[in-house]
Amino acid sequence: MLIVNRECQRNKLAWMVVFVHNAFSQKSIAKNNHILQITVMKHITLFTFKAVILMSVLLTFLPVSAQKAQTSPDFEISKNLEILSSLYKELNINYVDGVNSSDLMKTGIDAMLDKLDPYTVYIPESEIEDYRFMTTGEYGGIGSLIHKQGEYIIISEPYENSPAQKAGLKAGDKILKINDKSASGKSADDVSSILKGQPGTNFKIMVERDGEPKPLTFDILREKITIDPVPYYGMLEGGIAYIKLTSFTQTASSEVKKAVLDLKSKNALTGLVLDLRDNGGGLLTEAVNIVNLFVSKNELVVSTKGKQKDKNRSYQTSSEPVDVNLPLTVLVNGNSASASEIVAGALQDLDRAVIVGRRTYGKGLVQNVFPLSYNTQVKITVAKYYIPSGRCIQEIDYEHRNPSGITDNIPDSLITAYKTMHGRTVFDGKGVAPDVTTDTTKLSTISYNLITKYILFEYATRFAATHPVIEPAGVFKLSDDNYNDFIAFTEKKGFDFKTVAERELETLKKAAIYENCWNDVKPQYDLMLEAIVHHKKKDLLENKREIKDLLQQEIASRYYYQKGRIESTLSDDIELKSATKVLMDAATYTSILDGTLIKAEKQSKTLKTLN
Repeated sequence: MLIVNRECQRNKLAWMVVFVHNAFSQKSIAKNNHILQITVMKHITLFTFKAVILMSVLLTFLPVSAQKAQTSPDFEISKNLEILSSLYKELNINYVDGVNSSDLMKTGIDAMLDKLDPYTVYIPESEIEDYRFMTTGEYGGIGSLIHKQGEYIIISEPYENSPAQKAGLKAGDKILKINDKSASGKSADDVSSILKGQPGTNFKIMVERDGEPKPLTFDILREKITIDPVPYYGMLEGGIAYIKLTSFTQTASSEVKKAVLDLKSKNALTGLVLDLRDNGGGLLTEAVNIVNLFVSKNELVVSTKGKQKDKNRSYQTSSEPVDVNLPLTVLVNGNSASASEIVAGALQDLDRAVIVGRRTYGKGLVQNVFPLSYNTQVKITVAKYYIPSGRCIQEIDYEHRNPSGITDNIPDSLITAYKTMHGRTVFDGKGVAPDVTTDTTKLSTISYNLITKYILFEYATRFAATHPVIEPAGVFKLSDDNYNDFIAFTEKKGFDFKTVAERELETLKKAAIYENCWNDVKPQYDLMLEAIVHHKKKDLLENKREIKDLLQQEIASRYYYQKGRIESTLSDDIELKSATKVLMDAATYTSILDGTLIKAEKQSKTLKTLN
């Protein structure tokens, strides 16, 4: 009551309200105490009595204003923070078992942010370095991919010229000890955190290698590792160049520019394929800079609109381009997102490139990172972005959820048509639709299992141990004898997998047993299972081409690292062939960009309908 009265001294009217309210409260409390009633009433003069009447009227309106205050955003924030603090305190004091306060709070924060969108996330101090790596492409460590297989961590692929590669580690090495401490049972994250560290520091690692009678020990010096966002570029047939961009880190645009200039200086280019497939995005400014390589200065690339005025910005090309006339195709797929979609969408809206592949992911949101207490951070979605035609390609509507809290795509009824620079029709709300759509290639069930059970990986490791050298990655092919050897390897490994049909049969068996008709169904069940098993034995032959391609990629990476893996895929890449085909046909390329091809197709369909 003392705190309230101090505040009320600022306003005499408010003070009288409190005084009168207290007086009535005291009278109510002491209505059976005659002496206290007289004490209170002695202080009420005629003037005060009039004030009491006035204040009584005002008090009837006070709850309304108080209610307004209690529904204000500031009050809701304050109230809920107080509730959370109280709950947290009571749990910590009274919960029957021990409570890990940090884990509990992290869980609560993650659950709260999960109600927004998957890109608004809390970044604890322990994950700051991982986030920094995502934006810079740099970290301190040995430079190698790892994965868990059984109880141990395996070296998946050392980066070329990395400390791991220079020290002698190879793909397939099983990590037994790090600094004389066993690595058995540790997770990939646990081992990764040990392998990473301050550049210039060293450690000792013991590995088991296929074909070696004893474990091998290496001393490795950690270095600053920089992941190249352009792991491969080169020439295809017909003077067409190819650039693979895997991320939009701080050096993405400079690396793409360097690749373009290098290719132009050594070759007479007739076209360029920019491959953004499986590129999940990164820095918006790098996307703008990459568009700038192929578009004239002062062109609008993207604009952002958010709640705060400072988030409403327009990004234009600010430098002289490298080449505005070089025919350009951009390869995309369902995993091309964010900054990739800005590049593909802007080049499409400006009619500067033909987009080839499959519809992109549909992420039209922008995030900023804000510092929090104790060296933690939060990444918050602060705006939506709009490419030159004015469209936002965001596909999922996170703002409007159904009663179960489930999000859905933006409905077709709200999809809006926009126009490119040359008047072609494009749409918002569903990612970037390619100008040339390629067929969706689905990995076979057996190939999926050969990958996830590391059969392909282990065979490539054994192959590399018995073949010191192979042909260049772009021309290396497995022979039929090699493939037969692989089939024998799968049998020796006892490789098996369950097909969709087998899982459905298991469900049928359980249902038949539950309904007491299993004895009647069993003969047909056994026949079907036998047929499925027989068919599975033929899968290695029926999917030979697909499996050979995957094997060749894995084997090429043993000798030529990531560049070799990418180069080995180029000759059989159906989507890439579609992109190069467009570039080789100047008439088709031009007609797509000026819209005449679409008009011709529509006229053709109309004529067929009339006929």
